[in-house]
Amino acid sequence: MGGLALVPAPPVATLAVNVLDASSLLAAFGALGIAVVLFAETGLLVGFFLPGDSLLFTAGLLCRPGIHSGPHLNLLQVLAAAVVGALAGAQCGFVLGRRGGRALLSRSRNKRLHEGVERAEELLGRYGHARAIVLARFVPVVRTVLNPLAGALGIPSRTFAVWQMAGGAVWTVGLVLGGYALGSAIPNVDRYLLPVVGLVVLLSLLPVGIELLRGRRRAAAAAASAASGSTDGQ
Repeated sequence: MGGLALVPAPPVATLAVNVLDASSLLAAFGALGIAVVLFAETGLLVGFFLPGDSLLFTAGLLCRPGIHSGPHLNLLQVLAAAVVGALAGAQCGFVLGRRGGRALLSRSRNKRLHEGVERAEELLGRYGHARAIVLARFVPVVRTVLNPLAGALGIPSRTFAVWQMAGGAVWTVGLVLGGYALGSAIPNVDRYLLPVVGLVVLLSLLPVGIELLRGRRRAAAAAASAASGSTDGQ
């Protein structure tokens, strides 16, 4: 009696997605992934770590015509998904902040998130509602926390809606078209994708560094002024 040969089952393909890697997200979900990530980053506090800047720029690179590694994305679909995700996320964050107040922000023990709250409050105090809402779009973490913070502080709904739409449109469209333009101008730019995206992330963190440096200078000036006043009063 002959034995039956057991044929091993073919391996099941698994899709490993790294949510911190823009290329991995785009390869797995395409334009839909852009909308979901931007909604989470700008509307939900848990999304503060997501790669919004690098995702938009990489998506623009992958929209250019021609043969390249990675998925090919449709430029109009990417722009639509980016704008819808960013605007809907910011509005959702504002509504959550209006209903939950500061308790929504205080529940998190993440140090980076609380530093973002401090920077967001500083932006609001220095530039006013309109400019702060627009500028926050270009600062990682701050664009996550400013939306619920604006709701908690009672910023008028119409003011927030108008300026978050303006800032969101400029941020998303600008980064996507920037990636698209670079990809069209430089042949085989995807070979240098990692350093290019790294540069974009570095530039996106530059405003944070500038704000920290200015904050330290102001604190030092205030301390020196207080010390001078104390000396004069003696």
